[in-house]
Amino acid sequence: MDKSQLDAISTSAHEYFSVQNRARERALPLCRQLIQNSGTAIRSAHRQEPDAARLLLDANRELNEQLLAAVAESDEMRQAGFMHDAQKEYAEACITFALIQGAAMPGADELKVPMPAYLHGLGEAVGEMRRYILDSLRRGDTTRCESLLETMDDIYGVLMAMDYPDTVTHGLRRNSDAARGLIERTRGDLTNALRQDALEERLAAFEKRIC
Repeated sequence: MDKSQLDAISTSAHEYFSVQNRARERALPLCRQLIQNSGTAIRSAHRQEPDAARLLLDANRELNEQLLAAVAESDEMRQAGFMHDAQKEYAEACITFALIQGAAMPGADELKVPMPAYLHGLGEAVGEMRRYILDSLRRGDTTRCESLLETMDDIYGVLMAMDYPDTVTHGLRRNSDAARGLIERTRGDLTNALRQDALEERLAAFEKRIC
């Protein structure tokens, strides 16, 4: 083989990997910040601090725009696991915040995240809804619990309908199975709490009659 041909291959390979590496180096810190902001936004949403959560989610929208620009020249980096994880966390935070606030959920196109990351975030939001319901039960507030449990069921239905190979969905089936377990446990916890409330109401009514 002509050495000049090997030199051309080497030059082409260096150019290719330089593009990928630059995209990776630009993307990684943005992904880390996206994940950190998402976790903090979810905590703020659970603490009933919507303004703080909204500020973080607004910052995340900007970060995601920067992230997309950082990997614009690299198909490989757009499909990388760290990208999927960061955008999944971003989607989860936005969906969780919307559900807690009783607002419409943003879609994948609105958030500018790939559908697999969005659906994984949707599945993770089921766990956050269980947390919100349990916190509500501890406060003695059951007003939204049944409707949120119904929403969790609806989300599970969407996830289960995605009957595609794991390589296409990034392993969504595992997320779906985990969501099913969370829903069933939450249903049991809520049923027990509602029965307890009903029993206490009957006892209070009985005591009132005999007094």
